[in-house]
Amino acid sequence: MGRNRNGQHGIGARASTLQNILRLLLSSALGLLLTASLMGLGSRPALASLTNNSYDGNIYALYAGNGSLVPPRSSLAQALADHRTAVVVYYLDDDAASKQFSAVVSELQRVWLNNIELIPLVTDPLQNRADTGPTDPAHYWSGLIPQVVVFNSEGQVVFDEQGAVSVDAINAAVSQATGIPLPEGGTSSSTESFNELNSEVVSR
Repeated sequence: MGRNRNGQHGIGARASTLQNILRLLLSSALGLLLTASLMGLGSRPALASLTNNSYDGNIYALYAGNGSLVPPRSSLAQALADHRTAVVVYYLDDDAASKQFSAVVSELQRVWLNNIELIPLVTDPLQNRADTGPTDPAHYWSGLIPQVVVFNSEGQVVFDEQGAVSVDAINAAVSQATGIPLPEGGTSSSTESFNELNSEVVSR
């Protein structure tokens, strides 16, 4: 069996060469994977935006820092059957107005906690289907988003508004529906952005 110029046997030399090639390929592959991962992580915040109609994922997790809002813990039918005050919010994840409104919905959860059933609902499943009656969310959806509907414990609608509704107006309606008084003088809130993705409602 021949030897190479370093004195190695031919088979051993070939094995060593193959090992070196495999090492190079493995390190190159790992480097490409790492680069792709870093590029993916770096590009997502740049693509996500409060002001466009792109789909970025769960808007409550991404823009309000509150992924616990969806899925809702109760349906409208169950809330009405239990005689619970319910706040239904109609929205879409790929709608700029819904994204900007997500902080208001998160603030409602913070203020009212377990005193209400907060039910954010995407409207895609409600389109182009029959309305099955007063316990069906489609019965109350106007076709616009965002939309907020507040029900009292008797199942009566006490508030129904579309668009960028003031959280203070919703709080007043919820106070009426629950019988829980607001702080003296009511509330005064504003939505403030604290980075390029997130905003929060600040109460004063």
